[in-house]
Amino acid sequence: MTISEEWEKCFKENLQLSVWPWSDLVSYVMRYACPTGNNFRVLELGCGAGANIPFFISLEVDYFGIDGSSTIIEMLKNKFPSISKNIIQGDFTSKIPFEGNFDLIVDRSAITHNTTNGIKNCLSNIYDKLKKNGKYVGIDWFSTLNSDFLNGQTIDGDKFTKTGYEKGMFSKVGRVHFSDKNHLLELFSDFEILNLEHKIINTEIPKNSHQSAWWNIAIQKI
Repeated sequence: MTISEEWEKCFKENLQLSVWPWSDLVSYVMRYACPTGNNFRVLELGCGAGANIPFFISLEVDYFGIDGSSTIIEMLKNKFPSISKNIIQGDFTSKIPFEGNFDLIVDRSAITHNTTNGIKNCLSNIYDKLKKNGKYVGIDWFSTLNSDFLNGQTIDGDKFTKTGYEKGMFSKVGRVHFSDKNHLLELFSDFEILNLEHKIINTEIPKNSHQSAWWNIAIQKI
């Protein structure tokens, strides 16, 4: 099991409670998946505090969500009673415990809080649970060009996965996985890549030396 105790603690302490839909996720879903109503099945890995759930409800799709935190899942079931049976606690790197396959699977910075082996297991599960020509959208996979990649401690020789951050955006969240282009191409080699976007942000005012960088990706099962 690779469920994060650190994220469970964050949610218990009312931290990391993002509640607004992520604009890149909305854009990628509409551009590459074109949801078509209640026969269209969507699974969100690491649904967190439910930031994207109102967006999917508005599309009238059949939404499912899974997260490792029992605290956040209980909160979501109370907040969204109409879909409470479709929201469960579990380890999506080990098993996706829903019946049937999906037209679309999404995650926003959830899979990236695992080791390389955990991510490979998760992508294998995604492949198995997507319908033929089904889409996966991954938003804000952390890039090795993020300044924080140079900090932290590696885990068991896994050069792409760090931990031990005490300050900054990765403070006390446990595992953080970073990727470069070649690493992503290897991870997603079983899929057709529809789009791969690299975002790099440098703050000019106030000026600092930190560089933020992420990847967005849209893929299709072939």
